[in-house]
Amino acid sequence: MRNSKITWAVVTGVVVAALAGVGVAVAVNRSSSNNDAAPSTRVTESAPSPSASPSPAPSPGADITGPLDLLLAGVDTRINVPDWEPHADAIMLLHVEPGLKSAYLYSLPRDLRVQVPAFKKSGFPGGKHKITEAMAYGSRVPGKSTKNIANGYELLTKTISNYTGIKTIQAGAILNFGGLDQLVDELGGIDITVDRKVKSRHRQPNGKLRKLVGHDYIGPQAVYLPGKRHLVGWQAIDYARQRYGLPNGDYDRQLHQRTLVKAILDKALSQQLSDPAKLAAVITALGKSLVTLGGRQPAEYAYALRDLTPANITSVQLEGGGVGSGSGYLGEQLNSEARGFLKAVATGKIAAYLKAHPKLVSKG
Repeated sequence: MRNSKITWAVVTGVVVAALAGVGVAVAVNRSSSNNDAAPSTRVTESAPSPSASPSPAPSPGADITGPLDLLLAGVDTRINVPDWEPHADAIMLLHVEPGLKSAYLYSLPRDLRVQVPAFKKSGFPGGKHKITEAMAYGSRVPGKSTKNIANGYELLTKTISNYTGIKTIQAGAILNFGGLDQLVDELGGIDITVDRKVKSRHRQPNGKLRKLVGHDYIGPQAVYLPGKRHLVGWQAIDYARQRYGLPNGDYDRQLHQRTLVKAILDKALSQQLSDPAKLAAVITALGKSLVTLGGRQPAEYAYALRDLTPANITSVQLEGGGVGSGSGYLGEQLNSEARGFLKAVATGKIAAYLKAHPKLVSKG
């Protein structure tokens, strides 16, 4: 039973935290101690015992008590398009409450119009832009065509902190959704409830890519029908990518992406990954999907989040609408209820706020 508990702790740290933003590019066979890492949250210190026999060393991560704010940025790299700059195509945040037994998962619209601060590293002067573009502006390297993803992530986190009022994002991950299908396949596929008919813009029914002609795709489309479905890797990621043709566009896609995260966690929880080879395969699949920044070692988060299960992660849907000048679309802005939720996150009053605004909690 203890081995099973330890295994789930690792899966929690690697899968839960990874998909919600904890740095996990290094595998669990690397040392969990990191004397140079900045603490991810407050540390409780106690005086050493005068006992003659040494006390067992505390488990790495035992000092992490929360709260935590973790970021996942799903990045659209489009490496086949010359001079394309990385954009944050999906922005999800996980707020873990003090005690680390419950959490809230929510998204920010990719087209949210915000003030992006000036950033000396890339020569960006600052200004009002879509939040998806913060990654691109921060990743520029003056005088070079190469891109610095870490700098792009840094500007994105600064932008998010300024907009939300969240002072510190302890750790984060940049995720290429194109690689996440390997993780789903390593888990044997996932079970997900499709809430409405979704037509794929990118894939054929056999999983092959549709042909891109100009700015649109042509040919047969994969279709996801409402109901409980078992999806393999490419289907799960394709379903979570779609926004065109949905009644609420990117807001519906945000919900589907959060549903995907929880479905992956449910599947990981249902499996007894005590087989080192199986667990190593899961880690490898994640490693191919992620570029991670900040935070402490994955084993530390694994221990800290050992009691956090998918059932205790509340999905929150933030709504908004388009803004523009005349007939020109400039982006999205959250409504007052959604902005109130972000203030509740920053001030540690989420439970009370959601009790007063229950419609923000995603159903299913």
